[in-house]
Amino acid sequence: MKYEPYEYQTYATRFIEEKPESAVFLDCGLGKTSITLTAIDHLMFDSFDVRRVLVIAPIRVAKFSWPDELRKWDHLKDLTFAVAVGTPKQRMEALESGADIVIINRENVQWLVEKSGYRWDFDMCVLDEASSFKNHQAKRFRSLLKVRPKIKRMVALTGTPSSNGLMDLWAPFRLIDKGERLERFIGRYRAKYFEPDRMNGQVVYSYRLLPGADREIYDRISDITISMKAKDHIRMPELVSSEYRVFLSDAEAQEYQSMVDDFVLQLPGREITAANAGVLSGKLSQMANGAIYDEEKDVTCLHERKLDALEDIIESANGKPLLIAYWYQHDRDRIEERLESLGLSWERLEKDDAIRRWNEGKLPIALIHPASAGHGLNLQSGGSTLVWFGLTWSLELYQQTIARLWRQGQTDETVVVIHIVTAGTIDERVLKALQAKDMTQKRLIDAVKAEVRSK
Repeated sequence: MKYEPYEYQTYATRFIEEKPESAVFLDCGLGKTSITLTAIDHLMFDSFDVRRVLVIAPIRVAKFSWPDELRKWDHLKDLTFAVAVGTPKQRMEALESGADIVIINRENVQWLVEKSGYRWDFDMCVLDEASSFKNHQAKRFRSLLKVRPKIKRMVALTGTPSSNGLMDLWAPFRLIDKGERLERFIGRYRAKYFEPDRMNGQVVYSYRLLPGADREIYDRISDITISMKAKDHIRMPELVSSEYRVFLSDAEAQEYQSMVDDFVLQLPGREITAANAGVLSGKLSQMANGAIYDEEKDVTCLHERKLDALEDIIESANGKPLLIAYWYQHDRDRIEERLESLGLSWERLEKDDAIRRWNEGKLPIALIHPASAGHGLNLQSGGSTLVWFGLTWSLELYQQTIARLWRQGQTDETVVVIHIVTAGTIDERVLKALQAKDMTQKRLIDAVKAEVRSK
């Protein structure tokens, strides 16, 4: 297929070519893969600045998205590639293939650097979904840091650069520019831009930005960072977000409040306890959804408020395909039992065949877990309505799951996102927390937004 880039794509490609170190924050659907591959093609065959490229991506993206893009566009036909996933033998074959581009999943970065025995020969590295390197204590981060001096060009791609606040930026930028802009050590970054927030004695649980620190951070990274929002550059369908509120009975609300007050839920013949505030959060989310695990991972069903709401939503959809996001396995099991009782057809979007059937319009209902489908899946061809049965605290997974439907290529004029929220429970706090985190990220993205003007 002939590649006819939009103006913003040409701008982003040139940015990558001109900057040996670059952070490219692009909304889902803006074509970050084709943008980056076009830059690689130019750097490799026009300016001869690059010899071999390593792409690090989520597993599905590594297996499908990058190879599909390389096969799709005519101008990339000279680029050879190999996918280093699977068994160690298969990975080594890919590394030793001599391909211009080697694509590996992020879980195997430590293996590549520390265990494979392969002699590093990549002078350019692309971090697809660079936010997955935000944990400076993770093995993948530490392993990549060891070989960072051998990498001449580094490109970081993501649509969610700081889903949990600006502390998330340090680790990716430590890899991008070796610590030039945001300090070489996390302690110095914290000391310069943050102050302790929640503490217990000398133990600091969280940090807050110092006044004006966000602006200073944006300024420090602005020379190697661009960001683009889909709505600014392509015609996107309208995104409509709504809440379907359900209400607990007095007895159910009393059980919920007991867990809040005492960290204990009394059930016939046993009790369920929460060891700390973090565990309590999970228990309360489960209770809001209608079931809860005990210490032996046995499930107790508490109510069916959300299941009834889901049934109403399905009925009102009148045959329109629905994508249902769940968080806990017992939620998935109860949803499937209800769908079975209604005589409805559904599939979990866990395998490639199910994803294909969804995109072909053959599935009226599909179930998806945000953690396994947050990145790399194009689901816009199968439907335009997403129902959140249970919410997640992760803004990144939340936004990425929505972006499976709300993206370029969606044929419906409106994408509807319905949140089933249990009133008076932690559900309401989760939604507020997601909105608060979104504002933090929005300030970052707006601060470094690229101004692409038509010629």
